[in-house]
Amino acid sequence: MRSALAATSAVLLTGTGIYLHTTLRGKLRAWDGILDRAAFQGDEQVLDMGCGRGAVLIAAARRLPRGRAVGVDLWSADQSGNRPEATLANAAAAGGADRVEVRGGDMTALPFPNDSFDVVTSAMAIHNISSAEGRHRALDEAIRVLRPGGRLFIAGPPPFVRKYAAHLGQGTVRGLGPGHWYSGPWIAVSLLRLTNRGSEHDRPAPSIGT
Repeated sequence: MRSALAATSAVLLTGTGIYLHTTLRGKLRAWDGILDRAAFQGDEQVLDMGCGRGAVLIAAARRLPRGRAVGVDLWSADQSGNRPEATLANAAAAGGADRVEVRGGDMTALPFPNDSFDVVTSAMAIHNISSAEGRHRALDEAIRVLRPGGRLFIAGPPPFVRKYAAHLGQGTVRGLGPGHWYSGPWIAVSLLRLTNRGSEHDRPAPSIGT
């Protein structure tokens, strides 16, 4: 009994350590690598869908001395401190407030015209949409606002990310490795990367109420 309890405690402690590493460092290093390989020119318009407190948004903004990074979120209260003021404060602390904008909005009906962005990112957000139909709408919206030749980077749980690629019919999927595990390999993260082929948009941008 004691040995079983000791083993369980060890697993829990290890999982907690891995989770804290991912949350505090691992995911940031992973996204730094993703954005470094994206080879920004510095004048891109970037959208981060479900930006939360701005980790990916701010990392993108640091690479945009002549561009802009826009974050969109519903600003729900399910995460401590998840509000636009906190995101803007984080951007100011990182020295990128002049290149960051935050907007309230639904990923399934983005408040932007077609072909607005050179790069669209989303980190551990789209899978939180409860229905497959809603997740598909969010993916379609990402493509709608992405310019032809623009790049899309979406991170999420592997089963979801594989379905994203299948829905869009393009892109490559790869795991982000142990540095982006949330407690262990059973809660891993994969990345979908694609370049927009520039297919025709089959619906207009959503109207934005005043």
